[in-house]
Amino acid sequence: MTEVQLDTLLEATLFGAGKSMTVSELSESLGYDEDEMLDSLYSLRSTLKRRRGGALQIAEVGDRWAIEVKPDIAEHLPKEAKTELPKKLLKAASLIAYHQPMAQSRLIELLGQKAYDYVRELAQYGMIDRRRDGNTRRLTTTRRFSESFGCPYTDRKKVREWFREQVQNTGLLDGLVGKEVLKEEGQSQGSIQSKLNFEEE
Repeated sequence: MTEVQLDTLLEATLFGAGKSMTVSELSESLGYDEDEMLDSLYSLRSTLKRRRGGALQIAEVGDRWAIEVKPDIAEHLPKEAKTELPKKLLKAASLIAYHQPMAQSRLIELLGQKAYDYVRELAQYGMIDRRRDGNTRRLTTTRRFSESFGCPYTDRKKVREWFREQVQNTGLLDGLVGKEVLKEEGQSQGSIQSKLNFEEE
């Protein structure tokens, strides 16, 4: 049996996983040390950039790596190839993108107890990452979120800036949330859930 090159294994592993992975997770899965894995990730990123007519790229988000569709290609994909979020999850996804990194406790304050279910479902769709932070979790968007919303960035700060521009330019959250929801953490006083007028799906 011919030995498969590490770059090829890496590409197949990330593609097959359908989610972002850390260098240590990749090293453990493929049986190579982390330095060698990091070199291969950079090598694969260069290879995909040079690939004529290629639709995929390697994205580094924090300490995680993923294969994703290039943003300029993603916007041309047929509807069937894009992840369709249930409408009830759009509220939570929009708020997380706008405020990220957002404390889950803040999202609960804004949306009520159902937000726990929304967070779990968004994570199952691969739209958000949940990182433990004291008694709560910090919620951030993922590269899959960027692809689904047509955002050209995967870096969470750039995604947040881009999403805020969309909110201002298109009125994306108008009628969806009250102005209180757009305040930063710590600006609101007490629970504002009663001020929201969400229609349940």
